[in-house]
Amino acid sequence: MIQIVSDCDPNLHGPKKSQIQHIANKVLEFHKIRNAEISFIFGDDDLLHRLKKKFFNKNLFTDVIAFRLNDYKNEQIEGEIYISLVRAKENATVYKEPYGKEVSRLIIHACLHLIGFNDETEKQKIEMTELENKFLSNIEWRKIF
Repeated sequence: MIQIVSDCDPNLHGPKKSQIQHIANKVLEFHKIRNAEISFIFGDDDLLHRLKKKFFNKNLFTDVIAFRLNDYKNEQIEGEIYISLVRAKENATVYKEPYGKEVSRLIIHACLHLIGFNDETEKQKIEMTELENKFLSNIEWRKIF
């Protein structure tokens, strides 16, 4: 069973839980993941900045962090995903993309990380972006808010 929960900073307008679940389910089911427990936390730049410093020893802002809580060899995925809605909005402006599409891309991107995809090399980044685009073309990202 796939279990998706989400929470959002009360000072921010978060995406619809039903749409988060729909997007995550699409990515997981495509990769034949049948068992998952994933928590999405939508916050601001400060939250993700603190996490980046604490867990990665990097003093920089980021839009998404995905933590796999169990071993990647395990069939079931247990994970936490943190998304900065503030950074997503800024990125949407920079990349001239709709905000809802950018948030949807981050949800997809984080799910791919939990599955085991990486974006450390240029080749890996291209592969992940192609997958993100594929999923974005098959979901109704305009309904996320």
